[in-house]
Amino acid sequence: GVEWWIKEYVGRRAILPRKLLLAFGLIFHSFTACLAFYAYTSSVRRRERLTQYNTLADVANLLQKSQRIMVLSGAGISVSSGIPDFRSKNGLYQMLKSSFEFDLDDPQQMFDLEFFRENPRVFYSFAKEIYPSNHEPSLSHHFIKRLETQQKLLRNYTQNIDDLESSAGIQTVLQCHGSFSKATCLQCGTQFPGKILEHDVLLQRVPICPTCPPPASKPPKKIKKLANPWDGGDESESDVDDSPKAILKPNITFFGEKLTDRFDKLLRLDRETVDLLIVMGTSLKVVTPVSEILSHIPHSVPQILINKTPIKHMNADVVLLGNADSIVRYLCAEALGPGWELPSTSLSAQRPVRKPQSVPRRVGDSHVWLFEGAEGGDFVANLEQAQTASNPSIGNESYEIRQSKRARAS
Repeated sequence: GVEWWIKEYVGRRAILPRKLLLAFGLIFHSFTACLAFYAYTSSVRRRERLTQYNTLADVANLLQKSQRIMVLSGAGISVSSGIPDFRSKNGLYQMLKSSFEFDLDDPQQMFDLEFFRENPRVFYSFAKEIYPSNHEPSLSHHFIKRLETQQKLLRNYTQNIDDLESSAGIQTVLQCHGSFSKATCLQCGTQFPGKILEHDVLLQRVPICPTCPPPASKPPKKIKKLANPWDGGDESESDVDDSPKAILKPNITFFGEKLTDRFDKLLRLDRETVDLLIVMGTSLKVVTPVSEILSHIPHSVPQILINKTPIKHMNADVVLLGNADSIVRYLCAEALGPGWELPSTSLSAQRPVRKPQSVPRRVGDSHVWLFEGAEGGDFVANLEQAQTASNPSIGNESYEIRQSKRARAS
């Protein structure tokens, strides 16, 4: 019946509902009906956690035996490199929101294509914060490279635009949202190596295409702008950025641009062979279609989350919360052992590892582990409460204490 059909095509084959609707020419005239259909199919597609995986030993075993590991990474793995993420309280959007120079309706306008065409100065005033110059890969980047060296990396799908994957030597990588490695003129379409942007980016200037005729200089125009009617409704004048149209744009995907066909092609291939999914340094919020990658992966494939905060819509088998660098350092040094050593970097030299290295805490007897920098919030609090209710002997004992007790008992 209908339920089997949805489970087969939406659940097992992971075909997005909107594609099925288009294929059969189905159009919902009722928005409520559309939402109901999507909610139903989403509940059918929701993955059940694989309960045989719970411990750090399970994580180590998965890393050792898996041969086609897909890594989905985000801005969180570059924070220790000095590149801010986007949505945290100290992230790029908050920096832009706190700036008095630009009065934006939404900080995400910085990455809106039409807004960039009209006012590129906003983007280039902040681009140096995320430009890869003078930044080096983090331990998390080197961990992904270690997977590749061990011939275990199927592909690194990165949402980052800083190109630090290339700096770490990762070759099997798809930069889903592009990078600063290349730039294109919006007027003539000529493509240039990304290095052409560096001087202007660091000086916070709008880079101009060297092959297009130079623009005639003229003062910025003044336009009348209606103020918020709640503030009195007075008209005010503001500058319009009259930048030349032959501007260079880095080859990163802005809002309003679609991802390359290569993303869909590779994902179709990789979902057939992946045997382990690791999500690192990303909340998987807002930005589609990358945030929908989870729905394309067969439910039988184990999933590990390495992130500072939980992802409530991801039912990962093992959840490792904390700073990504601290987590991969611990896994490689304590759980995986010889052959998994990570290189020394100036980043680790600036933040030396405490001796002895802090031991992660397990939340009760669950699949959730807390490392340095973890921000578990209500997710961990509710889980601890549920664990205590089901097994009062656990209480709030730390993982270290329980391990010590077990060692003495054995």
